[in-house]
This record gives sequence, structure tokens and C-alpha cells, in this order.
Amino acid sequence: MSMYAFLRKTIAHFLNAIYQPFLFALVLSVFVMFFVLYLEKYKNIKVKDRIVSGLKDWMKMFKKSVKFRRIFYFVFIVIMILFKTLLVRDMSFNPVGNVVGVWGFYRHDGTFTTEIVENIVLFIPFIFFLFFMLETTSKKTTKFFAVMGRTMVISFLSSLAIEMLQLFLHLGTWQLSDICFNTIGGIIGGLIYWISAKIRRK
Repeated sequence: MSMYAFLRKTIAHFLNAIYQPFLFALVLSVFVMFFVLYLEKYKNIKVKDRIVSGLKDWMKMFKKSVKFRRIFYFVFIVIMILFKTLLVRDMSFNPVGNVVGVWGFYRHDGTFTTEIVENIVLFIPFIFFLFFMLETTSKKTTKFFAVMGRTMVISFLSSLAIEMLQLFLHLGTWQLSDICFNTIGGIIGGLIYWISAKIRRK
């Protein structure tokens, strides 16, 4: 297979994998933000008026509030990750049948996969938007080693938590490769955040 054909196949598989949960995650993110932030505010208003007023305020908040937008972006990414890792996984009778995992673009049975790319790419915006969201409520330093240290810990523990849920719920398989590539993606996301924070401060 030529390099061009390989890249085209990789991009096509990756885009298809990301496209499937995109609309679902987008709609669910809107509902999550609506109910979490506005259900309490409109509890004494008629249901019809509550929904109309809530949607109007939702749009106003999205346009005006930086904090609101950052939380929305983070919620969207989290839902995307949960969709890919837990929500649509088939039940597995042997979740530890492939602990080592997939370290290339082909599984052991020879089928092509872009799991490596997906695991890395999904955790890049996860870490970036996590720190981006916390900027509005935290005064923590943005020194390089501080950011990267928190990045590695959060990425590793988040990926480990997902893998443990897959293990206990028998969804998919517990794989070391997933933890490794998720952590790499998180490190890239942390690096991008650190660079953007330095640029914005200047």
C-alpha cells in the first residue's frame, strides 16, 4: 500500500469514527448545559414558558459568557469520549482478552483500525478545554512543568478510569495501549494549552 493510499484510508476511517457521535454529543451537550444551569432558575415558571425563556437565555449566555462557552466545549468533548469508549460498546465476555492492546494500524486479525489516532486525538481537546475552562475559576500558575505535570496525571487517571469502567461493565476490552495513547494525546493537549496561554498573556 502506497503512503498516499495509507493516509487516505487512515483519514477516512478516523473521520467516520468521529462523525458518528458528533451530532449526538452536540445535542446532548446543549441539553446538559440547559438543565444544569437553568432548571433551578425556572422551576416556578410554567413548563412552556420555562423552556422558551431558558433557550433564549441559553443563547444569550453562549454569546456573552466566556465561562459558559468553555464549559460547553468541555462537556461536548467529555460526551464524545464517553460515546466512543462506553456508551456504544458491545458487551464483552472476556474484557481482559487483549490486555496489551493495539499498537499499530492493524489488529491481530489483520483488520485495519485507527484506534491509535482516535485515542490520541480525543484526549487533545479533553485536556486543552479542561484547563481552558478552569482558567475562569483558577489562579494556578501556567509554568511549563506545572502544566505538563498536571496534564500527565489527569490524562493517565482519566484513561485508567475509563478502562476500569470497561473492565467492570464488560464493555470492550481493557488495553494498555489505550491508556498509553490517551496519555500521549493529553500531553499534546497540555502543550497546546500552555503555548496558547503564553501567547494570550502576551
